[in-house]
Amino acid sequence: MSKEYRHIGKATPRKDAREIVTGKAQYIDDITVPNMLYGKILGSPYPHARIKHIDTGRAEAYPGVKAVLTYQDAPDWRIGTPRHRRCLDSTLHFVGDAVALVAAETAEIAEDALGLIEVEYEQLPAVYDVEEALKPDSPQVCAEFPGNLIPPGAYGLGPKALQQVVMGDVEQGFKEADFIVEGTCLYDNIPNPLPPEPPGVIAFWEGPEKITIWMASQSVPIGKTFLLPALGLIDIRIIGTHCGGSYGTKNANQILVLYAAALAKATGRPVKVYYTKEEHFNTFTLRLGSRIRGKVGMKKDGTVTALEGEWFVDTGAASESSPQQVAVGCGEVQIVVRCPNWNLKPSLVCTNRNPSGCVRGFGGQELKSAFLPVLGMAMEKADIDPLEFFKKNYVKAGDGFYWRNGVWAEFRGPDYSKAMEKGAEVFGWKDKWQGWGKPTAVNGTKKVGVGVGVHGNADVGEDESEAYVRLTPDGRAVIHACVSESGPGQRSSVCKMAAEVLNLPLESVNITPPDTSLNPFDFGLVGSRGTYILGAAVIAAAEDAKHKLFELAAPVLGAKPEALETKDGQIYVANNPSKKIPWRRATGHQRTCTGQGRCVEDFTLPNMMMIFTEVEVDTETGKTELLRIVATTDCGQIIDPLVLQGQLHGALGAAGTDTAVFEISVLDKNIGRLLNGNMIDYKWRTFADLPEFRTVILETPFPSHRFHAIGVGEVATAPGPSAVLMAVYNAIGTRIMSYPVTPDKILKALGRI
Repeated sequence: MSKEYRHIGKATPRKDAREIVTGKAQYIDDITVPNMLYGKILGSPYPHARIKHIDTGRAEAYPGVKAVLTYQDAPDWRIGTPRHRRCLDSTLHFVGDAVALVAAETAEIAEDALGLIEVEYEQLPAVYDVEEALKPDSPQVCAEFPGNLIPPGAYGLGPKALQQVVMGDVEQGFKEADFIVEGTCLYDNIPNPLPPEPPGVIAFWEGPEKITIWMASQSVPIGKTFLLPALGLIDIRIIGTHCGGSYGTKNANQILVLYAAALAKATGRPVKVYYTKEEHFNTFTLRLGSRIRGKVGMKKDGTVTALEGEWFVDTGAASESSPQQVAVGCGEVQIVVRCPNWNLKPSLVCTNRNPSGCVRGFGGQELKSAFLPVLGMAMEKADIDPLEFFKKNYVKAGDGFYWRNGVWAEFRGPDYSKAMEKGAEVFGWKDKWQGWGKPTAVNGTKKVGVGVGVHGNADVGEDESEAYVRLTPDGRAVIHACVSESGPGQRSSVCKMAAEVLNLPLESVNITPPDTSLNPFDFGLVGSRGTYILGAAVIAAAEDAKHKLFELAAPVLGAKPEALETKDGQIYVANNPSKKIPWRRATGHQRTCTGQGRCVEDFTLPNMMMIFTEVEVDTETGKTELLRIVATTDCGQIIDPLVLQGQLHGALGAAGTDTAVFEISVLDKNIGRLLNGNMIDYKWRTFADLPEFRTVILETPFPSHRFHAIGVGEVATAPGPSAVLMAVYNAIGTRIMSYPVTPDKILKALGRI
């Protein structure tokens, strides 16, 4: 962009940098509350069982134990979408499902007491495969969902909530196609991305109708939104701590809140429930499983005439937000592929694996990671370069799509083809692409292949945000916005926006803690909405505060408010800068100026991320090595280049590209247990293992807010898996249609085993 800003677009220290590196930052495990107890959870050893008898007498008598709860005496609170998962239940639905809760003076005492609880179980048959679960004679996972199907519904997304993609005439579309292909792809055994800090909460009832909750969350306000239906219309205050990573998973932490709140109610004291890393691995929510059986009609020039398919979505033993994720996925797939004729029907299915919850990618990554490889089969049939296909078919200005709320939205952003072309140039796609199923290079048993994937999301404009900006007489500003911090630096970014509007030094602008009792409404940091919707609310509040300040200063300076400007806590006449006063002359010493800002949802500016990958496959050992990544996007004005780079580099692991290489939950279907729920057997990269990673970022002004920016953080992960699958196919010439591409799959595809 040509405009020069004081702060925007420049790398600046984060507001919380010093307290993080000096150890002063308070994470949930650092927080203690006077008279606090510690809660622990007894988990089920079986994937599906009924509690026949439970004896808690010895545990209750153990010194230091203050409460033991079972399904017989726990509150009948329920969470999930729809609300179905009980705080404690007599039927257990996965290994690790809560059997009983203990609150004690120390975590060690609570742990000891768990071993004193005697339980007699009736084991029930379990099911783990999403299509097996739909068969008439399959075990029933949840009594609430006959046939293991979660029924479609609006679930807070409005009366037209998107539950499938059905439009046009698919039969006619297939008649118009030059090629028709059918295929199946599985992205259905994907782990929790495992942020470094395990989930944790503290709950304290300050009265029968008032609870305070401390939570490590990326989106503190969502906790209140989700918990009100479960706990009732009571006074819920949520205080956010520093959050040691989330990657989408630590939003509301709903089930942990129920555990802590139930124990706190039983004891009359604050209770902390904090997962161990083992519990985090083995009992916390996982990503949705995704399986596509699809059919694609395409013309020789890459025009898609018809799309039909079944999308089997595995939500595990419970659904935290799965219907909403399905709705978002159905919207996002339309952004990638312009097609007049659709018949894509999802089935949301329960199985006896861990429940599914929010993960970075939120439905769209799950759908497109399984859908794009099937689409690639049609591209190959048409002999079309996938880059050219995506350039042709990605949504353009004036194109429309049905978003998650079932309402038609018309794209009004820039042409992303320019960013795609620039990324391809930096990657060297023209030289490396040799055609479908053809390696770029061969060196003995090692073959190199390239691939490309794309993703976009209109949730950059989801839901609503409010903010206040308060100006103090000493030339400072305080932002009141309920913004958590889970790593991406959004608290600092909104401070930069306000500082730019008010022309203040960055150190003169601060933001309130993420506390629902201090701040106006915000939906939270999900869907990359912080840059656009939250940013717009903060900008509007800063502009409103400045306008009110100028109205106070105008009589003092003898000028109209619109003739005034401000810099560094001084107000001056724009055409006579020597005529100036400090803010305190306008406000007095006993007055502040508070501006208000609000931004409503807008789904017309979906973002874009394209990832180019280069892999090397050893055909003798089956090992796949990721050699190089180029990630390209257009985000409008960059707010902070270092923050943005951090988000894009996050595309690699933690729910991203490496879910195509080795990140996996290994489930033993004989006993229903995860086998790699530890830091040794769960595979991920060290810094020494990182591939070459480059980014290409265009800055085309977006019609969003004053700084013309949109967010791209969440989508950074999503194009990587399908790009890797394509690259592996091009390296070895044999398709693998499930993730990850482990050595055994490679060798089996090559006929070596």
